[in-house]
Amino acid sequence: MKNQTKAQLYALAAVIPWSTVATAFKITLRDTSPLTMLLCASVTSAVFLLCHLTVTGKIILLKTLTKKDFLRCASLGLLNPFAYYLLLFNAYNLLPAQYAQTLNYLWPIALVILAVPMLKQKAKPTTYIAIFISFAGAAVILTKGRLTTLAPINLLGVTLAVASAFIWPLYWIYSLKQKRDRILTLFLNFAFGSIFLFIAAISLNKLSPLSLKAVLGSIYIGLFEMGLTFIIWLNALKLSQKTAHIANLIYLTPFFSLIFIHYILGESIHPATIIGLALIIAGILIQKSFSSNP
Repeated sequence: MKNQTKAQLYALAAVIPWSTVATAFKITLRDTSPLTMLLCASVTSAVFLLCHLTVTGKIILLKTLTKKDFLRCASLGLLNPFAYYLLLFNAYNLLPAQYAQTLNYLWPIALVILAVPMLKQKAKPTTYIAIFISFAGAAVILTKGRLTTLAPINLLGVTLAVASAFIWPLYWIYSLKQKRDRILTLFLNFAFGSIFLFIAAISLNKLSPLSLKAVLGSIYIGLFEMGLTFIIWLNALKLSQKTAHIANLIYLTPFFSLIFIHYILGESIHPATIIGLALIIAGILIQKSFSSNP
């Protein structure tokens, strides 16, 4: 019982920082470009994970990796952080934070959709119901509750946010084939991703000047979106005797996030955003309850 309580505290210690990152994205993007912010955040995450591996003695595991392992980690780095966060950060640059973060939360349903052809999993009737409910939630958000009329909104931003929700499950599915230590492989993903981002920034001449505010914001994102919180979350899952109960706490994140978005960014949260988000999460929970799909 003590371990379960400790697991819940660890989970909340991850959920609360994750709830602040949507606000951090928007604040930092006021002072720099999405690509520059991502490069700085990715390097921060890679450096932090390298330090963690060194302190815990796991750095020696690098010697056990084969060329195939390194190539796989490099390809995963193209998905995350390179593609996933480039799409997501550009979506945040174009949309109000409440829309970008709620649309990105379609990823668990996107995972269900992709798992059918990629993992050969059989779709059940409840799967289709869950997908319909979640995408109905997205429609409520995009129309502000008027389902016959699209609200004034940046369609490119919407496309990028939804696309990012499909990139993350791709990364998750391909990561299943990687049997090495998860923190080690995550470090390599971010290390290779940082190299790809640097090449892209130089090639496209997209490196923006960095103010102190942008540097601090990027470091915060690298730690509390990509690095430290991931380790805390893994510890929560390891300690928990009821993993499903802990895993479900992640769905508190977007609702907590709306509070930060409102009070720190000053965005007026439209009631349709809350209703739409509730429908998205309802679809996810229905799928989890009635199916063994991931």
